[in-house]
Amino acid sequence: MPVSVQQAIQHFVDYLKFQKRYSQHTIISYQNDLVSFFDFLELLYGKTELPDIKTSFIRSWLAQLKEQELESKSISRKISSLRSFFKYQLRQQAITISPMATITAPKINKRLPQFVEAKDINTLLQDVEFPDDWEGKTQLLLIQLFYNTGMRQAELVGLKEMQVDRYNSTIKVLGKGNKERIIPVSKELMKLLWDYMDSKRHHFDVYDKTFLLINAKGKKLYPRYVYNTVNKYLSLVTTIDKKSPHVLRHTFATHLMNNGADLNAVKELLGHSSLAATQIYTHNTIEKLKDIHKKAHPKA
Repeated sequence: MPVSVQQAIQHFVDYLKFQKRYSQHTIISYQNDLVSFFDFLELLYGKTELPDIKTSFIRSWLAQLKEQELESKSISRKISSLRSFFKYQLRQQAITISPMATITAPKINKRLPQFVEAKDINTLLQDVEFPDDWEGKTQLLLIQLFYNTGMRQAELVGLKEMQVDRYNSTIKVLGKGNKERIIPVSKELMKLLWDYMDSKRHHFDVYDKTFLLINAKGKKLYPRYVYNTVNKYLSLVTTIDKKSPHVLRHTFATHLMNNGADLNAVKELLGHSSLAATQIYTHNTIEKLKDIHKKAHPKA
């Protein structure tokens, strides 16, 4: 007995959640894309069974999205959602051929990830004065952690004390899809971490003992607080457009690459599942090399 479209979407969402172990944010994006497509389908063609969906139906939907002036990046993501959905339906034998076979994603102009110059990071960490209180101590440490480990905002917010290994001078990070990775840290940063954890026990009578970073009330940090902190301090030292935790992640990777780090090593440190995601940082390195060549070579 064929499943309904609603059932097919739910089965696919369960697959993403329990087998692929995608993040809640990613799952919601997939689900929204699919609901949007099937709402369009019903409006234009009435109730349509999965095997009856034609490539032309999908092209009509994509044409509408383009008319709505949706960015190429967003359209590509929606195509990716449909492609994954119909690939799953093929495996479930709900369809015999994917209507996505001849659909191609629009070209996206790849922008190089923005990063903070090394001199500006040095200014931030050496010359900027952080408040001499618990909030200042926490703000300095979270910026140090972002720049020295390249971890994502969600990874930092969820970082637990037990994930800090003083003996091996490493931090165990729980990344996307609950994948663990080990990040080495300097002795200086480890000392900051250990001093921070020790200070907690003296500063608070009652506090969240699970998570590493806590606010002045002894509670786990909110993502918005972390974002605002990074934005505030980066605004003091750089004029780049984006001033977010993710920019510090880009900065970590770019500075490693600029100083000769192996691409595979950077991939492991960032927790990327493939080299393709990491290779964008080589472009930043090439831009730097071009600049050096232009300034230093007599025939440049």
